[in-house]
Amino acid sequence: MPQPVDDMDAVAVRTWCSLALEALGRERAAIDAINVYPVADGDTGTNLYLTVESAAGAVEAVFAAHETGATTPATADAVRAMAHGALIGARGNSGTILAQLLRGMAGVLAEGHDAHHLRRALSAAATAARQAVAHPVEGTVLTVADRSAEAAARTPGDAGTAAVARAAYEGARTALEATPGQLAVLGRAGVVDAGGRGLVTVLGALVEAVSGRAPEPAYAAGPVAPLPAAPVPGDCPAGGPAFEVIYLLEADDDAVDRLRARLDGLGDSLVVVGGDGLWNVHVHVDDAGAAVEAGVEAGRPHRIRITHFGTDRVPPPRAEPVQRAVVAVVPGDGLRGLCEEAGATTVLARPGEPPASGELVEAIRRANAREVVLLPNDAELRHTAAAAAEQARAEGIRVALIPTRAAVQGVAALAVHEPGRSFDEDVVAMTAAAGATRYAELAVAERQSWTMAGVCQAGDVLGLIDGDVAVIGQGVPETARGVLDRMLAAGGELVTLVLGEDVPDGLADALEEHVREGHLAVDTVVYRGGHQSAPLLMGVE
Repeated sequence: MPQPVDDMDAVAVRTWCSLALEALGRERAAIDAINVYPVADGDTGTNLYLTVESAAGAVEAVFAAHETGATTPATADAVRAMAHGALIGARGNSGTILAQLLRGMAGVLAEGHDAHHLRRALSAAATAARQAVAHPVEGTVLTVADRSAEAAARTPGDAGTAAVARAAYEGARTALEATPGQLAVLGRAGVVDAGGRGLVTVLGALVEAVSGRAPEPAYAAGPVAPLPAAPVPGDCPAGGPAFEVIYLLEADDDAVDRLRARLDGLGDSLVVVGGDGLWNVHVHVDDAGAAVEAGVEAGRPHRIRITHFGTDRVPPPRAEPVQRAVVAVVPGDGLRGLCEEAGATTVLARPGEPPASGELVEAIRRANAREVVLLPNDAELRHTAAAAAEQARAEGIRVALIPTRAAVQGVAALAVHEPGRSFDEDVVAMTAAAGATRYAELAVAERQSWTMAGVCQAGDVLGLIDGDVAVIGQGVPETARGVLDRMLAAGGELVTLVLGEDVPDGLADALEEHVREGHLAVDTVVYRGGHQSAPLLMGVE
């Protein structure tokens, strides 16, 4: 149980994000099940979870940056990281609105973190969210946010932060219970608004973060009204838009104003959130290409996601589950193909875009197996992978998480995978193979800094062995040779090289020759990794 702090400092913000993520993890399926507005696509709980996961990850990164100095981040840094993380990770209509709510709060809490500022923050959040939606509708999360802010504003002037948070939560609960009477589609289905229920869950976590005690549950079990039949995936209103389009956009304010007007004419459920040059755009349209083109005209769109409400969300008929499968995170298309040829279900980790736990859970489900071996292949994904494994286990899937810290360790584990063995024996063999593989990668220094190998300058090529800088060089070939020599000095029988997209084949030939001449009885295998963050990955086993 968190310690009562009655303050919205950086530690409370971190605790809030963590508790909100846990609570949404528990509530995700129930919120998905009541998702009937604006589109009955059954993913509001999942989208809120992924949005908060991104916010929590950004806050954790701020705290990690302070660990070496044993200091605590400023509240302003924590709340801005929370808002930025939610913005870049926002999913769906509900997640985009939540991102704007958090951004509105962050703008005020960066100035102060007492009860007075929390009241103002909740009010600013509700206003910002309503302004971000092209055509606000009552009986939705916007109404819940308004009533929450109003309840917080009515607290006495001498009330503490915990009292303000609790009033906001109670105001949101009361507003949520009234949503079926405000929005006809909710009344017909006999449910409350899914996005509003998600906000109540997030505010309940806020109460616990600042008071040290969770509020009374909003629901004894399930929603406040009996659940309707689960929405059919892809079931959108007759005549409604066919596509959901989401992207991040780098653009100035004037361009975004013009974009809003254009997208409003193309479809509905338009939400544009953000500011300071970075925006998250969400809209439902029939012409997905036109929505993306509008973003190109306004600025630079990226992380574009287009979902078809029809065929793309209708799952194929489920076959009988296989006994065992492997799910592997891979850093590039080349290794993705290699691992899929070996029978693994893959999750692509694009440079700068690590997968969220929800994506790993979906991959585990997609593998359709009773037993799953999960290979995160990245030390930074250990917590994400652990959360995904726990969620999958709760769904009845037996999951073993092998803590592979690099793609070459995952390749080594996959090479000894034997579905015919018992699950425990297979996991032990794969774990041993991964553990016996030392890994390295090359990177280019962005600035002058101290490393375990000395001082590097911007532009230097760094050779990292098991995550630590071991070699500093001027070029890729010489640094790679130095790394291999250091790794092979401790012995080895097989060298694995994974070349990035822009690395010439000649480098692999030269390194193979270097290994052959300097290290007897050591074999070398080469793979093309495709578009990956490191120009060269290396493994020695």
